Amino acid sequence: MIEKFPSDRGHLLTEQQLDVSHDLDAQDIQTLLNTINQQDQLVTQVIQSVIPDIAKLVADLTSRMKQGGRLIYVGAGTSGRLGVLDASECPPTFCCDPNDVIGIIAGGDGSLRRSSEGAEDDQQGALAMLKQSH
Repeated sequence: MIEKFPSDRGHLLTEQQLDVSHDLDAQDIQTLLNTINQQDQLVTQVIQSVIPDIAKLVADLTSRMKQGGRLIYVGAGTSGRLGVLDASECPPTFCCDPNDVIGIIAGGDGSLRRSSEGAEDDQQGALAMLKQSH
């Protein structure tokens, strides 16, 4: 089924364009790769600044999982696909039960292979899948 896309989705946060990427298609390869590399470096700087917060989250998550809790990834688009991929790798990598780490992607499992435009903007979309994973 082909979804009908709204003609202009530019007002949505998920569709905002990064200023430095407005002309990627016109950049020469060297400039393009430098642009991507510079943006990638920003990620490590931000992560460095929040490591204490991440450490608290991991400690809390570890404690809760030891008490029978689960880790549930919920995401959309590429980040949703990566969450599902990571969840699927946890049982063979860490010898955990497949129900301990669950990946949920906006639009359902069909969105793993085919884009579900609009699913990422449905604020209530994950509720049914979260209830199913209970």
